Amino acid sequence: MTAPDPAPPETRHEATRSASSITEHLDVMWEHARHSITETTAPSSTSQLRLMYVVDSERGMRMRTVCQRLASAPPTVTRMCDRLQAIGFLERLPCPDDGREIILHLTPTGKDHLQRIREQRDTMLHRAINSMSPTERRALATGLAGLQTQLNAAHAKEHHTPDSHSAA
Repeated sequence: MTAPDPAPPETRHEATRSASSITEHLDVMWEHARHSITETTAPSSTSQLRLMYVVDSERGMRMRTVCQRLASAPPTVTRMCDRLQAIGFLERLPCPDDGREIILHLTPTGKDHLQRIREQRDTMLHRAINSMSPTERRALATGLAGLQTQLNAAHAKEHHTPDSHSAA
């Protein structure tokens, strides 16, 4: 059980509003990065990019798990996979232990595409963070680590499945 927060509610709400505002700003910046990368490569939508991030997070992810993580219906995920496979970013393979399941993998081209987008995002963040004072950077690192821990815990609690690899 956690101790009560001594900060007044308005301070907690201000932190939430700030995090939300930064998230929205980062979304716009990420979309800009995605568009600037896709001008010279095959296009991918924001939804397709999210699918690629999910598949990249775990080697050999099952289609069912991707659907769960994206909170999307199988036909929607299948259509996104069709498009990503057509542009050479994704491959689908039969599951070795269950012929009814499909395993998704990013191709080297898909991994390169994500890497270019991540590098551009990292460059934007690096410039902004480097312009902060050392004290601000330390506070940011501490705050973000705490936020990440809480978001991971909330996500795990909301999306807990006993075994995401088991067949239903």
